[in-house]
Formats: sequence, structure tokens, C-alpha cells
Amino acid sequence: MLKLIDKDGIEEGIKDIQARQVFKLESAEEEAVREIIRQVEQRRDQALVDYTQKFDQSGFTAAELVVSRSEIEAAYDCVDKNFLNALRKASENITAYHRKQQPDEWFETLPLDVVLGQRVIPLDRVGVYVPGGRAAYPSSVLMGVLPAKVAGVKEIVVVSPPPIKPHVLVAAAEAGVSQIFRVGGAQAVAALALGTQTVPKVDKIVGPGNIYVTLAKKQVFGLVDIDSLAGPSNILIVADKDAEPEFLAADLLSQAEHDPAALAILATDSPAIAEATAKQVDKQIKKLSRREIIEQAQIYIFTVENIKAAIKLANKLAPEHLSLEIGSPQRFLEQIRHAGAVFLGPYSPVPVGDYLAGPNHVLPTGGTARFASPLSVYDFVKSQSIVGYTKPALKNVWQDIKLLAEIEGLDAHARAIDVRFS
Repeated sequence: MLKLIDKDGIEEGIKDIQARQVFKLESAEEEAVREIIRQVEQRRDQALVDYTQKFDQSGFTAAELVVSRSEIEAAYDCVDKNFLNALRKASENITAYHRKQQPDEWFETLPLDVVLGQRVIPLDRVGVYVPGGRAAYPSSVLMGVLPAKVAGVKEIVVVSPPPIKPHVLVAAAEAGVSQIFRVGGAQAVAALALGTQTVPKVDKIVGPGNIYVTLAKKQVFGLVDIDSLAGPSNILIVADKDAEPEFLAADLLSQAEHDPAALAILATDSPAIAEATAKQVDKQIKKLSRREIIEQAQIYIFTVENIKAAIKLANKLAPEHLSLEIGSPQRFLEQIRHAGAVFLGPYSPVPVGDYLAGPNHVLPTGGTARFASPLSVYDFVKSQSIVGYTKPALKNVWQDIKLLAEIEGLDAHARAIDVRFS
């Protein structure tokens, strides 16, 4: 559904969008997911087999849970050379970008030989969920696995519902995953969080999925870490009078095709561009294979006072993707506080970031870019504080520590210092 909003309707439009961004959890789905997790905890591999037979593939057996090396080798015969070349180019770019994110360890020696520092330690094992079944998402493999590899994670496992397409298997092999398992949905998340006879327990689960996957990640958080609770995709485009309506419409539609709940928003200071883009949306949608999904998604076209007002709108909505299709877009970067990823100019469409540029396409949705960041190397490491005091150094601050502990009523803390000098 397309909505044209003029200057008088902006506040109402913002409220409407914000209401749609709220992550809604249905109690029936919560309980269904809770039962799936309970069954996986109790029956382990057999629960995975039963749920896979029910939801994904009849006749599925425990022997099929693990993707064998020979199956991966066979998958290479099913993909063409051009795909492999594009995949490897994307892998190189993604790896190079994420290498720049590696956090530094540091140590310093202060007076009286006090040593302080920070170590950076990769997680031991992570699980990457890759949506699948009827679709193939090799890009989701790269975006989930490669930052973990750069971070130094030794074991990376992929789970995906059957049938797993050859392109996904090849992407997993190219990215260097440790194991691939044919299991999807909430049961896959439960298996990664709890461990079964076949699927190993991990320290963190990343990757997008449907509402059941998202709710399962929510429920197992604490047993393991998760990346985020991802909602439907969204984009906000800021465009001036020189923008190309054909480009703008194509960019709106490319996000709207993700999900019936997707949000695609244009904010422009040109009524002519707003009208021309709406016409292009109507024209282009007729040629798209996912037209039925797009027609259920929400497309908003705002006419605003000026580009400054459009940037203000973006900061209020904190979009997952923010596209600046304006002259000299770099000069507005410092004004943008809330956006998952920013795309500069008409020749930096979102699919460049989705597939090849290098930055991660797992981005904060639902307005969470106000406080959340894209998936990165930082998600796959933990820091460890180092404190080393000598006897003279501790004696120098003995009374200060004792006083603070006593103020808090923690006399055992005070005594742990006192005992060393009394």
C-alpha cells in the first residue's frame, strides 16, 4: 500500500510508522516456541527429526541432520563459475572490511608497578542461522560467518532448514564453516542453545529468521548470547529535486519485497519528485515476481519542507537503511545519528551493501538503530579486564578501598583489604 503524505500529515505519518515498527509478540507463538524448546531439551535429536518431518521434509531421518563433505563437494558441481566468482569477490570485500574492526588489546604500567589492561578473546563456538527451504540466501552465510572468522572464532556451525540449496552449501564451504546441519525454525535455535547428540551447544546465535526463530532466540538468551531480535526490513530514502524517480521507486520496491510487514519510506523536498516516484512505483511493481508481497508492505512518500527536515525525520525513525540520494550527501553525515547503514548517492543502492560492498547487512531493525549497531567482529569477541597491584601499590590505596566498602556495608570486602596489612 502506497501513502502520499504532505507537510500537514508528517506527524501522523511518523506515528503510524512507529506503531508499525513495534515488535509484536503473539502469546500463542510464544507458547508454541516454548514447547519446541522443551521438546528439544528432553528428546534432543529425535525432536529435531520430528519437527523437521512436520514442518520441512517428510521422511526426514537423523542420518540427514549432518551435511556430509561429499554433499558439499557435489554442491560445487551445481553452481556456475560466475556465481563462484561473485561469491569470492563478496567474501574478499566482507573480510577486508571486518578486519578493520578488530579491537586492540592493551596493557599499561602505572606508578608503584600497577598493571592494568584489557584482553580480547574470541568466542569458542558460534551458530549461524541461515533461512532457507524454498529460498537460497548465500549472502546470509557470508555476513554471519566471515566476521566470526575474522574475530578468531574456532568453531562456526551453520543451521538451515531442508532442502539446503547448493548455493548455500558452497557459500558455507567458501566461508570456512566447521559443520552444517539440516534443521531450521525454533528447533534449530533450541539445538544450538542446548546441544543435542548431533548439534553442538554454542556460545552465540546470529542470523535472521521468521517469527518462530526470533522468539526462540529471545527465549534462549541467557543460555547463549544472540545478535538481535530482528523485525521486518525497512528503508528511508532522502531525495532532492535532482533525484531520479525511477531509481527511487526501484529502491523502495527492493526493500518492500522482503516481507509483507516491510516499510519503505521516501522523504523529499520536491512535490514533483514525490508524484513522479509514486507513478514509477505503480509502473514498476507490475513487472515484479514478488508483487503480492510488495502490495501488502507499506510504502510512504513524504513531502517535507527541506532536506534538513528529511534528516530530522530519519533521526526520529532510526531506519535500518538510510539512502541519501541528494547532492553532496557526505556533508549531511554528521547530522545523522540514528541509522543502521547509510548509503551515499544514487549509485550506492542498498543491494550493493546487501551483497558485495563489505559492511554487514545484518542491521538493527524496528527503530533499534537508536541504540544498536550492525553485526560486526565486536559481536564475536569478549573483553577481559586485567588488574595487577603490588603490595606498595595496594597499601597506598588501602584506606580508600576500606572506606568505600564500609560505606556500602560490605565489611567482608573491607576485611579482604585489611587482612593484608593489619
